[in-house]
Amino acid sequence: MVLSRQKNYDRQIAGWLILCAAVIFGMILLGGVTRLTNSGLSMVEWRPIMGIVPPLTDAAWLEVFEKYRQSPEYLKINRGMSLDAFKTIFMFEYLHRVLGRLIGVLFFLPMLFFAFTGRVRAGLMPRLWLLFVLGGCQGLLGWYMVKSGLVDNPHVSQYRLTAHLGFAFLIYAFMLWVIFDVLAGRKPPSWQPHTLAPWGAGIVGLVFLMILSGGLVAGTKAGFAYSTWPLMGTTFVPPGLYSGSHAWLDAFEDITTIQFNHRIFAYVLFVLIHMFALRLWRSGLGLRTRVATVFLLSALWLQVILGISTLLLHVPISLAAAHQGGAVILLSATLYAAHLLRRGAPRS
Repeated sequence: MVLSRQKNYDRQIAGWLILCAAVIFGMILLGGVTRLTNSGLSMVEWRPIMGIVPPLTDAAWLEVFEKYRQSPEYLKINRGMSLDAFKTIFMFEYLHRVLGRLIGVLFFLPMLFFAFTGRVRAGLMPRLWLLFVLGGCQGLLGWYMVKSGLVDNPHVSQYRLTAHLGFAFLIYAFMLWVIFDVLAGRKPPSWQPHTLAPWGAGIVGLVFLMILSGGLVAGTKAGFAYSTWPLMGTTFVPPGLYSGSHAWLDAFEDITTIQFNHRIFAYVLFVLIHMFALRLWRSGLGLRTRVATVFLLSALWLQVILGISTLLLHVPISLAAAHQGGAVILLSATLYAAHLLRRGAPRS
């Protein structure tokens, strides 16, 4: 009876976390659209409490617009922008910030409910608190990123943007892993990780690094530099790679090198995931690993098609946002496979 009740509680908690993860997925997509529409610097103040209320009157709109008109982005890029055009970019950034606050409420209040009603299984509560703290840190990191574009150079630092993006994916990945743990239940003592488990962890790590590489592409707008594939311009290896005075910095600051590295990383990962998928299919862990293999390969090919299309069509907003969403799906697929391997099977 007690065991059955705990299973029911676990399903409730998993359902709540799945909802939170889905909203974070939406937050990542909205963040991409905010960046692609150059809306991120439209709100020049960070008001974590009062900022929940948007401008509601003409006077309020004129007040926030006047503050924006004193920012470097307006003075150097958008001088002469109309109030109506400003409202559009403002609302993208406003919705992005409000959704972040909504995620905090959506996570914190149910967490307290589950905790006070004794529905959280032993050992899970510290991980839930850690997720909450990480979410708060993400909000601070987001403002730290925006501040880098409110000085003389009206562009956010690619380092801060990549950190903000990577942190969002890290929170999502951690939450997804907790969901898998809750749904799977306690692992029997006789079970041990599969021999492929280190492979699974390695693939997850490489996909995460690939996402960080994409953050550098986004932060430097390197995706606009070469709209050809498989060649970059007229050659596969473009001229000027690592040619700066500090060559190692080119991997983070030179748009040609950044896009080239992102492509090569994608090619390597494409091969490694296919090799991993073949071994996963033959792992002998049953139907779930077969499903995980199909999910993984489908996510990989979708992401490859989206990435190439985004390049060839010169980074349209819809495709670029879908490509960022594809990264979430690919990371989810690798995490699912890695979790199955980590859980393993009974010792022979």
